[in-house]
Amino acid sequence: MNAGIDQVALAERSSAVESHLRRMADHLSPEPDSLRATSADNDATVLHLSQAIQIASDLALSSTIRLGLCCPATYGDAFRVLGVAGIIDHDLSGRLVDAAEFRDVVVHAYADLDLDRVHAIATHGPADLRALLVALRDHSSSSS
Repeated sequence: MNAGIDQVALAERSSAVESHLRRMADHLSPEPDSLRATSADNDATVLHLSQAIQIASDLALSSTIRLGLCCPATYGDAFRVLGVAGIIDHDLSGRLVDAAEFRDVVVHAYADLDLDRVHAIATHGPADLRALLVALRDHSSSSS
């Protein structure tokens, strides 16, 4: 199937990602030490960050399928495929793979969360999620 990226779904999900990133930012202090394992701000930061990553991951996976690239086995694979296809930058692809792995740790409770890592991802990760959304939008616009 090569139906192209669904522009309506992309716009709706982009809005949802932005909403989660705004809510996350409302709870994120500029200081990494401000996050505590039992704080409401930590819970809100992790929740909204993981939701934004999840939505972006879903978009990446569905885009690889709709573009006829492949059906990736994992979210990380979806980001890798988009990188290999040149839809997103190779370095961005690697950072998004890391974000997907972080999301797996959060969702499946594989390990105790490293709060310094949470803060770093919450501080620097939104730019990567936004870059993905822009790349998908630009690819969608150039393909239609």
